[in-house]
Amino acid sequence: MFKKLLVEFIGTFFLILTVGCTVFSNGSGVIPAIAIGFILMAMVYAGGHVSGGHYNPAVSLACAIRGALPWRDILPYWIAQLLGGALAGLLVTYLVVVQPAEMQTQFNTTALVICEILFTFALCYVVLHTATARNNEGNSFYGLAIGATVTAGAFATAGTCFGAFNPAVALGLMTMGTALCKTVCITALANLIGGAFAGFVYKLTSND
Repeated sequence: MFKKLLVEFIGTFFLILTVGCTVFSNGSGVIPAIAIGFILMAMVYAGGHVSGGHYNPAVSLACAIRGALPWRDILPYWIAQLLGGALAGLLVTYLVVVQPAEMQTQFNTTALVICEILFTFALCYVVLHTATARNNEGNSFYGLAIGATVTAGAFATAGTCFGAFNPAVALGLMTMGTALCKTVCITALANLIGGAFAGFVYKLTSND
């Protein structure tokens, strides 16, 4: 379990570190979305064989509902992921100049919730079908599929929501000081709803 939690911490840490450093340090155009998708892909390949390479409480929830993660492991996974996200967010504030929360774009709450739920669902749905389905065991494309889903979601939701699709990312944005607590809580809840939905839909669509 220690190895699994350490891998989850490391993967989540570098995901949120990449988010902060690319978005707030000359992060314009397509660079942030591509960098975030690539680091997630790399970390999934690096740690998938140890912990599953979740790096996301919503993914862990989806895996538990699907039966790919014991329910007793949910809380330790969440703690490792959220701790990694929070610490990475704090480090970002030291490395780059972060836009204060007071200056952030005021998202439409309904649109934010819809986008975060749908693309978190898409992410978790892809994770379950590519990384946990028996028919896809031993494949070499799961990391690429997962990273590409996040990149596509980031492009699709730009200006509508944070494009977090991950409560740990939302928490990291708050520790950076660039997101208000209320918006972070709404985002995290939407992410968990999307993850839970994906877990149940997997059972309807899988051949397992």
